Amino acid sequence: MNYLLEGEETNRLLFRKLVASDFDAWLPFHQNPSSTEHWDGLPQDPYNACKQWFHKAFHRYENGLGGMNALMDKKTGLLVGQCGLLVQTVDAQQELEIGYSILPNYWKKGYASEGAIKCKEYAFKHNLAPSLISIIHIHNIGSQKVAQNNGMVLDKTTTYAHNPVHIFRVSP
Repeated sequence: MNYLLEGEETNRLLFRKLVASDFDAWLPFHQNPSSTEHWDGLPQDPYNACKQWFHKAFHRYENGLGGMNALMDKKTGLLVGQCGLLVQTVDAQQELEIGYSILPNYWKKGYASEGAIKCKEYAFKHNLAPSLISIIHIHNIGSQKVAQNNGMVLDKTTTYAHNPVHIFRVSP
């Protein structure tokens, strides 16, 4: 299945695959402590954290596990964030997640919600899953608001990657 939204667009965003040359543009995400303050288990060094992020993204692409798309601002051509459909295993059940991360300079401008809504529409249009989830740390209120803006509701609280998380879910 094609979980990537390569070539898809919203009013302000163009979706494309993440490429190695995006590394320097994405590094500020890991340099801002607020970006990952709620997630334990990440490398402390921003460069190594970014390197791990890219390794995981390319691993997903190569193995048909979906992945984050680069979100490009259509006016400026600049990378503003990443968003995509990711195959995940939560509580021993395979799920399709809408994941999103926005560069700190673009927070609170609606990019995460815009990208997440497009992912939801794409997944349901192509019948990729009976429902979609977002895995969000219990203290990450900003990401919870994005999930709610995307029509998701709190489904359960569990542990994922050694972190306490809420699972938000939406069905067509």
